Amino acid sequence: MTRYILILSFLGLLGCSFDTRSGIWTDEKKIEKLKKNVSKIFESEKVLKKEINPNLKLKITKQSLSSQKPSNLQNDLGITLIKKEIDKSSKFKFSKISNFKYFEPELVFDGNNFVFFDDKGNILKFDKSFNLIWKKNFYTKQERKLKPILNFYTIEKYLIVIDSIGKFYAVDLISGDLIWSQYNKNPFNSQIKVFDNKIYAIDLNNILRCFSLKDGSELWKYNSENSFLKSNKRNSLILKNDIIYFNNSLGDILAIDATKGLLIWQTPTQSSSIYENSFSLINSDLVARAKDLIFSNNRNEFYSINLTNGVINWKQKINSTVRPIFFYDFIFTISEEGFFFVIDRNSGNIIRSTDIFKNFNQKKREAIKPVGFVLDNEKMVISSDSGHLLNIDISTGKINSIVKIENGSISRPFVFDQKLILVKNDAIIKLN
Repeated sequence: MTRYILILSFLGLLGCSFDTRSGIWTDEKKIEKLKKNVSKIFESEKVLKKEINPNLKLKITKQSLSSQKPSNLQNDLGITLIKKEIDKSSKFKFSKISNFKYFEPELVFDGNNFVFFDDKGNILKFDKSFNLIWKKNFYTKQERKLKPILNFYTIEKYLIVIDSIGKFYAVDLISGDLIWSQYNKNPFNSQIKVFDNKIYAIDLNNILRCFSLKDGSELWKYNSENSFLKSNKRNSLILKNDIIYFNNSLGDILAIDATKGLLIWQTPTQSSSIYENSFSLINSDLVARAKDLIFSNNRNEFYSINLTNGVINWKQKINSTVRPIFFYDFIFTISEEGFFFVIDRNSGNIIRSTDIFKNFNQKKREAIKPVGFVLDNEKMVISSDSGHLLNIDISTGKINSIVKIENGSISRPFVFDQKLILVKNDAIIKLN
């Protein structure tokens, strides 16, 4: 608060007129320049809301899906096979998750099965036909009252769980039996990655922690700079070539040696001005492929960063918090305002920007906010927080169809056995 008062006082001084004999101000041009620079602190970047080459038809040389194989360790969704039909098929209901809109639900898949949770901390394992295989709960009555939010990761026989109350544990994926359980003094709010018998996760104080897969004991930790303001956005991390890359709530991207926990490089993406630090920054998930790390945020910034040294390759003005996807030599993303962007991966140039909601009135536009998307070689399927599912032609950027799935928020789409699966606050929905 003191810093705000000082800035406001400073701005007041700028508005005062001083005699040049006072020695305080001697150059009026400098005063005006300083005024402009200070005012920029309080100006938001203009959001890109225009179409660029909207009628351009992408000529895509389709490659095999194997060359675009998804990587869970790198958050690279890649290209998958999706059935053409988008019709509601079946639903599995569970106890309502009250904070659904403020977290990003993740289904985890293991062969022909998948895992999720409900509002009571129950872990649910299903087969591809939505049959419940087992249901387990490892929380006390008091812990259940806290309504823990769970994040998962599967590897071999292990289901690794971290939660919003600081508990983390390993479950036998086949039987559902508890293998070990531990507590962290701070809640977790991140993805999980597991590699070389080590578990990596970030707690609410921006601390990257490394645990043993065998028993959950802490092997090392790295203290990133903490922030007063906490975001509901889950922190993102990726693992590539024995290096952990993650973002903290201040907007820094860090590269950490995955074996020793030592800093390799750190790249700030936000200035240290008082205004910007008070802004509720929301980043998309980090995504990596080859030597590129990409992500975007709600501050109208899309970054490509060199994985080797942390140098920013390029930066674009795109306002988005959804996970971007590499598509051959392109990058695809959807802005908060409903624009489908095709970006040249190497240069960062916008090849095409298509307003997919341009035929909607303003009220309807505001009701449809993109949550996430998946794609195959021909189409992109986008989910919205209003319960809509949009089928977009990749080559033209035009809408093929819009399907109303539910009233209210739904998750980003997942693909399982070529079928789309969505999560809402009280159910898992499978589409044909």
